[in-house]
Amino acid sequence: MQTIKKALLILAFGAIVVAQSPEPPIADTRLTIHTLVREDIFAGFLTDDMERLARGEKNIELLLEKRPPAKAELISWKAGATLYRSVRAHEANNAEEFNKLYAKASELFAEARKLGPENGGVAAVTGGTFVVFSDRLPKEHRASAWSQAYEAFQILWKQQGSVVDRLPVHLKGELLGGLAQSAMRTGRAEEAVKHLDKILEVLNDSPYAPVARQWKANPQSANDSSIVCLTCHDSGRLSARMTALGAK
Repeated sequence: MQTIKKALLILAFGAIVVAQSPEPPIADTRLTIHTLVREDIFAGFLTDDMERLARGEKNIELLLEKRPPAKAELISWKAGATLYRSVRAHEANNAEEFNKLYAKASELFAEARKLGPENGGVAAVTGGTFVVFSDRLPKEHRASAWSQAYEAFQILWKQQGSVVDRLPVHLKGELLGGLAQSAMRTGRAEEAVKHLDKILEVLNDSPYAPVARQWKANPQSANDSSIVCLTCHDSGRLSARMTALGAK
């Protein structure tokens, strides 16, 4: 089951991760911290590229020095990377290492929430990370992880719900998919269906719609698939942003 889920997540997010990525220009303040670290962290998450994950973690530390106002978002990315390392330790049957890393990840997520309780970047990183990894944690931690995903997507909904119809496809899908999946996995079936219906209304011609229909017809299928991030936000890719900025 875990192998199937991992494969589905790689397919879902694979468009974001490229085989090679340029060294992020950390000093370029025109680029957001998310653009600078996202692809390296996701390369670790989704293809187990630990070299790129380590590069992302190194750049997070550099950005913490250079961009103090973005500390909350950076800490959330650091928390996500640490959570992934804890998952790897768990899957390697290293309970001691898992416990140490999971405790550290929990501490970092809590710090990020304290620094930016309504910060959309913190909520997006937190919600997305827990959607990807909650089911790969030990069973005793899964309910708490899904609850944190749910709470994060509720923050995003407060900020983006009124304009969801006007968001790009990727952001619509990421938001509504996260709302639906976290609601379903925390026992809020009726709420999940409302979000699935919204997907069918505003994303009917997108890759999100078939999954929404499947989940409505067979809610149990949500346990073996993901509806988050089935498309890529190309405009946010590091190479695309560097090209665009260089053209100005």
